[in-house]
Amino acid sequence: MSTKSLSIGYASGKRKTVLAENLDLCIESSAVICLLGQNGIGKSTLLRTLSKMQPPLDGDILLEGESIYSIARNELAKKIGLVLTERIPESNLTVYEMVALGRQPYTNWIGKMVEEDKELVRRALKGAQLEELADMRCDELSDGQLQRAMICRAVAQDTKLILLDEPTAHLDIQHKIETFQLLKKLAVELGRSILISTHEVQLATQMADVLWLMNADGISSGSPEDLINEGRINELFDRNTIHFDKETRQFRFK
Repeated sequence: MSTKSLSIGYASGKRKTVLAENLDLCIESSAVICLLGQNGIGKSTLLRTLSKMQPPLDGDILLEGESIYSIARNELAKKIGLVLTERIPESNLTVYEMVALGRQPYTNWIGKMVEEDKELVRRALKGAQLEELADMRCDELSDGQLQRAMICRAVAQDTKLILLDEPTAHLDIQHKIETFQLLKKLAVELGRSILISTHEVQLATQMADVLWLMNADGISSGSPEDLINEGRINELFDRNTIHFDKETRQFRFK
């Protein structure tokens, strides 16, 4: 996926609120990209725009050389998986049933899965180490287990690109690390491209292949090593109160 002179934000009548403009970005194959930035800077808006949930203010988004706005939604669902932070509504869905929803773009109009669909669901459950929880109801899961199940659903969807908005927002440190490890595994072993919006700067610098640093001036892109050595990580914070030490890779308060 790539963007061409993309501008994102909101439009109400003739009034536009621009959050970022003239973005020329590229999501490489089999890579983990972490999108970092302060609250309200436009990270979620960018992910919604890239997934066609929200229209851009200007520019275009290309997927396999084709504008996503010329791709039917059902076909786009075979190419892009999306994992949001919102908890799913209470229901009697089991983990297996929720993961199986990832096969909806491929099943016939009555939603009946064939053996190939079932095998992909089983494989996704195994990869996320959720086989033993397959018969549990989703509302019985911990936050960490539920997040893994939602990622697992995106894996079963069998798309080359998965977008995740704050996937570790409500997790403790152990589950944050496990979630990042799972996403890294998907990129390395299954060849998925993973774009994660996150506030976990230290985990992102350790796990990501590429960082997108979003601020009021736009988005800077590069390897964690390069952006750390250039001191660009500090652009994410109020420099009067916090500093990211590139030698120790730790935050220091002034």
